[in-house]
Amino acid sequence: MRVLVTGGAGYIGSVVTAQLIAAGHDVTVLDDLSTGFADAVPTGATFVKGTVRDCAAEVLAEDIEAVLHFAASSLVGESVANPAKYWSNNLGGTISLLEAMREIGVRKIVFSSTAAVYGEPERTPISETDPTRPTSPYGASKLAVDTTLSEFARLYGFGPVSLRYFNVAGAQQAADGQWLGERHNPETHLIPNVLASATSDRPVQVFGEDYPTPDGTCLRDYIHVADLADAHLRALAASRTGQHRIFNLGNGAGFSVRQVIDVCREVTGADIGVEVGPRRAGDPAVLVASSAKITEELGWHAGRDLRAMAADAWAFTQARAQR
Repeated sequence: MRVLVTGGAGYIGSVVTAQLIAAGHDVTVLDDLSTGFADAVPTGATFVKGTVRDCAAEVLAEDIEAVLHFAASSLVGESVANPAKYWSNNLGGTISLLEAMREIGVRKIVFSSTAAVYGEPERTPISETDPTRPTSPYGASKLAVDTTLSEFARLYGFGPVSLRYFNVAGAQQAADGQWLGERHNPETHLIPNVLASATSDRPVQVFGEDYPTPDGTCLRDYIHVADLADAHLRALAASRTGQHRIFNLGNGAGFSVRQVIDVCREVTGADIGVEVGPRRAGDPAVLVASSAKITEELGWHAGRDLRAMAADAWAFTQARAQR
């Protein structure tokens, strides 16, 4: 299948691209490199530099049969400070992509959504039927895309699949030996920041240790990026004309901040320091998504544990340091 991956030079997009190529698909990556990296595009993919607004129609005209859509702005804090950017990029850019798909006749799309659409949940683990009440423009813009996809399915016979997940971690080694992992500026994800502390004197910042959890720190859902990519390939195969399918992706239990730090200490062999500060406003004690629906319908589950996530992320960090 000829597939377009928007945002395929980014973290998750690059790993999904590598798995698509390994599965025998012909992949074109469209990325403006605003947050992605040209050297992260896996060997074997065709790379086009540009935005979905400017280039999607031209790329789709090259016999593309399906789209996996990752191109988006994704920093919660920035979305609060600059909401217009998030509505323009995430919703506006996606509508431009969908219109180009409609005109050319491409109907399959897998959308990288987020469990942030649920906001602060009433219960955990969160299921697909729980209320959607996003607390940031980032989450709201992603929910708006989900609504738009439902309309394109109803009106134009699209077969969209949305995948909603929280924290993605780990790295994957491509067939040519290249490690694909996290490179964000600024880095806001816990595991890369903990691993960075392993090679410096900077302690890890822990926000609150008095939550109603087993060790007092926040409990969060983490999924290995390779498992996540597998879910996207399954979703691509599960596209159904005229139906918008939505699946949560979760590990079912979650890991605390302390657990993450302890596993990173084990993996790196470093005595990683910790600096505890007050809670951050709006941080729920527990955020975990249920993957029962996608397990039942598509046979997917999170197969790699926290240690595998930390170990692969550390291998990526070391590979980058040796360049």
